[in-house]
Amino acid sequence: MSLDAAQWTLTVTLFSGAIVGPVLGRLGSGPYRRVTILATLALVTLGGLLTVLPLPFAALLIGRGLQGLAVAVGALLMSVARTHLPPERSASTIAALSVATTVGIGVGYPAIGLLDQLAGLRAAYGLGLLLSTVALAIAWRTLPVEAPGELPRIDVTSALLLALGTLGLLLVIAEPSIWATAWLATGILAGAAAVLAVWAFIEQRTTAPLVNLRLLSQGPVLRANLAILVAGTGLYLLFSLFTRYVQTPAGAHYGFALPGIAAGAALIPFSLLGFVAGKAVPRLSVRNTERWTYAVSVLIAVASALLFAAGNQSLLAVLVAIALLGFAVGGVFAVMPKLVLVGVPQGETASVLSINQIARSIGMSIGSALAGFLLAVTTPNGAMLPTQDGYITAALWALPPLGTSALIIAANRSPRPPAQASRTS
Repeated sequence: MSLDAAQWTLTVTLFSGAIVGPVLGRLGSGPYRRVTILATLALVTLGGLLTVLPLPFAALLIGRGLQGLAVAVGALLMSVARTHLPPERSASTIAALSVATTVGIGVGYPAIGLLDQLAGLRAAYGLGLLLSTVALAIAWRTLPVEAPGELPRIDVTSALLLALGTLGLLLVIAEPSIWATAWLATGILAGAAAVLAVWAFIEQRTTAPLVNLRLLSQGPVLRANLAILVAGTGLYLLFSLFTRYVQTPAGAHYGFALPGIAAGAALIPFSLLGFVAGKAVPRLSVRNTERWTYAVSVLIAVASALLFAAGNQSLLAVLVAIALLGFAVGGVFAVMPKLVLVGVPQGETASVLSINQIARSIGMSIGSALAGFLLAVTTPNGAMLPTQDGYITAALWALPPLGTSALIIAANRSPRPPAQASRTS
């Protein structure tokens, strides 16, 4: 499999999760939430099966795309928690669901790397099939039955326009090679913007909008989505740098030349501290405001970048920086549902969270692309690897988006309505 083909098996999951998320969010906003979750998990399981079977590459790509739907399930599960759990339990449950991907990274990377080396890539994909099958079985047994009601209406035209516009935007961001042909990248970006503008125009005039744009334009919701987009850029820029740095070959005279399994194990501190943040942040936000808790999480990410810049010659220092970044990511993701759900009716929970997930995905894509661009700029002509100073400079580039994200959240000075506070806490 070529490098470009391998990259597409990763990129397609990002596309499918972000594109289908708003539709699933609308379908899962009421009486058909359980059915939507089970059907989506069944498709994820089918995708896992396609990745395991010895089929052509096109089938593998389809399977990976179906597996990307799992990203959208998170918003639906958070909606279940907000609706069916008492306030004191819903906050911790929603926070845990929001940081689940962070925890999974440190467990999944070394496990998949080990399986790949011992039994091949198909066996590694088999682990994903097993986990999705278990998830489907658990969901079947535990998800509550929703009260009967009408099937939510899906505006097919709006759904297609949003999918097309989001695809164009993510394609330009997640595939930097497109910018080698400037006119093509510019054309795709302009076309995506035009399609999204038409979509917004239609959404504001339909009686059954896919996404409630008036709700999204409210101050707290708008600020939270903008903040996660900007924060995702800084956080994933650092994540991309750290994971590349520890695997830098010995000939570069920097880095640690960690092989695949060891490099995956280096992310265990990331997941452990992310898990700790998922548990601690809801408790902190009870005693303090969500804005303060968010700011602390961002400051920890800043400390992670500065520690890497100052101590990147020490493996211990880099591992501590990775752990701090894990806590920061877990903290930001854990408090984000509270921030974005201020004033949001329960019936719109899944829809609003799905849009927040798109903002997060776009931010992470920008961060990953920015990491590659900054390292490419600092790679000398004829060399295969960037300079060590290039990594330091790139890490410091994460500070402006992180600081901007904290300022965006700090600008929200309006108190929460008492009734809604109990719903979102």
